[in-house]
Amino acid sequence: MPLVLPGQEARFSEPGSRFARHHHLSAYAAVLVAGECEETGDHGRFRARPGQVLAHQPFDGHADRIGAKGALFINIPLRTPLPSAFGRIDDLDGLVRACERDSVEGEWLLHQRFVSLAQPTDWPDLLARDLSSASFCFLADWARDKGLRPASVSRGFRLAYGMSPKRYRLEQMARKAAVEVRLRTVPLADVALSAGFADQPHMTRTLSMLFGVTPRRLQQMS
Repeated sequence: MPLVLPGQEARFSEPGSRFARHHHLSAYAAVLVAGECEETGDHGRFRARPGQVLAHQPFDGHADRIGAKGALFINIPLRTPLPSAFGRIDDLDGLVRACERDSVEGEWLLHQRFVSLAQPTDWPDLLARDLSSASFCFLADWARDKGLRPASVSRGFRLAYGMSPKRYRLEQMARKAAVEVRLRTVPLADVALSAGFADQPHMTRTLSMLFGVTPRRLQQMS
C-alpha cells in the first residue's frame, strides 16, 4: 500500500521484482520504509532494510532486486548531498511525519538524523571503486595485484554488477563528464579529454545513450 506524500515520490515495489540498471539526472535519497531491497550501483552493493537510506548523486546508475516482502520507499530530492551513499536514520516515523508536512522539512531531518554505514569490501566492490579512478589502467594488472586471474575477475564482476568492467568504466567516465558539463566552466572538448573519452563526439554519444540528453542539453538544464 503506497504512501501519498506531497513533494516526494513514494513507491511500493512488488515482492521479487527486479529493476534493470538505470540512471537519474537529479540527486535523491531512497529511504526504505518497509521490506527489503538489494541495490547494485555506482557506490557499491548494499542490502537495505527498513530505516536505511540509499543516497544517489546526479547521474548515478543502479539496479535493484526487491526482497520477498516487497519494498516501500520514500524518494526524497536532495539539494545538498548526504555524507555517504549508504546510511540509516534513527527516527523513521519522525521522517515520515516530516515528509507529510513539507518536503524541505523532510530533507532537513534526513540530514540531521543520517548515520553513515560501512560499504562492502568484496573484491568486485573494490574493483568498481578503482574503475572509477582516473588512474586505472589495465584490468590484467589489477587482477594480478590481487592474486586473481583476469578472466575470473571479468566474469565475477559481471555476475556482481551486471556488466563488464569495460562498460562500468565507460559509465564512470560519463558520470564524471556529465557533472563537469553542468558546471559549464571549460569547453566540451576539454571535458571529454579530461574524462577519458577519445574526443567530444565520443562523449556526446555516450551521454546521449546513458542519460538521454546531449551535453548541450545538459548545460541548458543546469
